[in-house]
Amino acid sequence: MRYRVQVAIIGAGPSGLLLGALLARAGIDHLIVERQSPDYVRARIRAGVLEQGTVEVLDQLGLATRLHQEGLVHDGFDLLFQGRRHRIDLKMLTGGKQVVVYGQTEITKDLMQHREELGLRSLYQVESLHIRGLDRDIVEIEGVEKDQHFVIEADLVAGCDGFHGLCRKLMPSHVLKEYEKVYPFAWLGVLADVKPVADELIYVNSPQGFALCSMRSPSRSRYYLQVASNDDAKAWSDDRFWSVLRSRLDAEAAERLMTGPSIEKSIAPLRSFVAEPMRWGRLLLAGDAAHIVPPTGAKGLNLAVSDVRYMAEALTAWFADRNDHHLDHYSARCLQRVWRAERFSWWFTSLMHHFPEHGAFGQRIQEAELDYLVHSRAAATSLAENYVGLPMAWS
Repeated sequence: MRYRVQVAIIGAGPSGLLLGALLARAGIDHLIVERQSPDYVRARIRAGVLEQGTVEVLDQLGLATRLHQEGLVHDGFDLLFQGRRHRIDLKMLTGGKQVVVYGQTEITKDLMQHREELGLRSLYQVESLHIRGLDRDIVEIEGVEKDQHFVIEADLVAGCDGFHGLCRKLMPSHVLKEYEKVYPFAWLGVLADVKPVADELIYVNSPQGFALCSMRSPSRSRYYLQVASNDDAKAWSDDRFWSVLRSRLDAEAAERLMTGPSIEKSIAPLRSFVAEPMRWGRLLLAGDAAHIVPPTGAKGLNLAVSDVRYMAEALTAWFADRNDHHLDHYSARCLQRVWRAERFSWWFTSLMHHFPEHGAFGQRIQEAELDYLVHSRAAATSLAENYVGLPMAWS
């Protein structure tokens, strides 16, 4: 099977699917290539705190109907330290901005349904993928889909295949520069069909470690605990998880915490990572293929959305006049926002987590900074502005 398209999108996660929707609206012929099955893609559990700019992109595409019906609008969140909770009023501090809690899994389902309704082409369960000619006018992509060999010829390739994907690895070593910080702990996450302990998120700083109380719906909760980076989810029974979580909460939240059997339990390492540049030859990277943020600041999905928004604009302009300036500008435009989000995510992670090597002094410094945050409008405003999302210009 042979295909000729303008853009080949590698990866059918939210960034690849959203880029496909934006390109379809612009009339750009494209094809998505994904190594996993559609069911696997739909089932991936990810976070879902959406910035206002992300919601606006989905609104523009007409893909936010279910989000507005089922998403939970949050005007703020709580910081818990020294046994007391303090509210950060996002709406008041940012002039009316909010965030929406709507699981990334649900966004993926919405985007996949939209793609199916439009009859757009996607190749799933692809094996033996090879990409050649990124430094030439026409890129050739070869692989096997369900035992059938295929070749795709494309003008450009969008690498939306995640941190462990193929695309970033195709950039020459003398071109690619990588920046990385691996944190000495991980998050143990539990999903359970129990009522959330609070109406908004609670971020917990305690001498025993970080915790986060989140939710997916009024009846489904998502909780996280800071654990050792080499810990094993199998070592954590549900009873042990709930007991440790309760010990890190304030008295009121501990009393209100509802427990139940976990639907899903997993451990995720934390890292900060950036690859520069995000474009080489006919390849443009987006989302986790180019950068990773620790989940503390809820920036991963939102950064992917801003990437593909910028990419769709660059591709649309390039196909209009074939001027490489549009592609050249893409990387710098993305990276300015990426590094700002990296800074915020690193700072918030460093503030909220327990670092054993910092000792009791380090814990007290964290608590002093948190105390300053909740008593200084300027400091709280800076936190709120970054949390709801820095401007995502669409020029």
